[in-house]
Amino acid sequence: MTTPKRASCVIGYPAKHSRSPKLHGYWIKRLGLDADYRVEEIRPEDFKAFVTNLGANGYVGANVTMPHKDMALALSEPDARAKAVGAANTLWLDNGRLRSTNTDVEGFIGALDEAAPGWDRRNHAAVVLGAGGAGRAVVYGLLERGLETVHVVNRTFERAEAIRASYGERVRPARWSDVPRLLAGCGLLANTTSLGMTGKDALSIDISPMAPESVVGDVIYVPLKTPLLVAAEARGFKTSDGLDMLMHQAVRGFELWFGVRPEVTPELRALLVADVLKG
Repeated sequence: MTTPKRASCVIGYPAKHSRSPKLHGYWIKRLGLDADYRVEEIRPEDFKAFVTNLGANGYVGANVTMPHKDMALALSEPDARAKAVGAANTLWLDNGRLRSTNTDVEGFIGALDEAAPGWDRRNHAAVVLGAGGAGRAVVYGLLERGLETVHVVNRTFERAEAIRASYGERVRPARWSDVPRLLAGCGLLANTTSLGMTGKDALSIDISPMAPESVVGDVIYVPLKTPLLVAAEARGFKTSDGLDMLMHQAVRGFELWFGVRPEVTPELRALLVADVLKG
């Protein structure tokens, strides 16, 4: 009797646009694993039935993307990160128990570590634009790394206040009108909004008040170089983009499903860059 290959998938609606199959497929091939990674486009009304029977559907785990992250949290046993962020993007079966985490946290932090080693030792404060799911994950990661102050800027001020209520007094809610003043006092800026994404409104922000050798991160990867990152690079700042975050957030899930920790390599990035540019 042959043992069925271990398989994981990305679950979303829509999901066919996901770069995750190319990313995980690269690692599977590079590591010579008898494994598979697939796309499952599941409607919201069908998500519960699919996930609660994940093993019977042939999977040891899954990535979860929009609009299912909140439901994934509710249907699983989340770790501290998933609970704090309020959403789960990675599921795995542990002796029949459906567990979850949120790897967006380590995705953003891993991208910063690669782009600007030692950033957390040089900065005591950061400005985070956006208070949605990605913003909560980024703020959690920055606080976990020991930053003293994280200013959270959001158009709806109450959503920024909600992050402070969850994470504590090191989070400082702020309004867009505060941004110039805040940037003058920090060396790290993170955009977690959709502003600057292809097809979305532009992000109008002047980063000239930031100190030399600052670091700027953006969760967007279409386009690969947002106007924010172009402006940051023009000033000589270190930058990380959404593709860097995507690669680093995928590492832990792969390890949980297949039992081996993969590496983020220049070859992998080149493969994904070509895929993004292809459209």
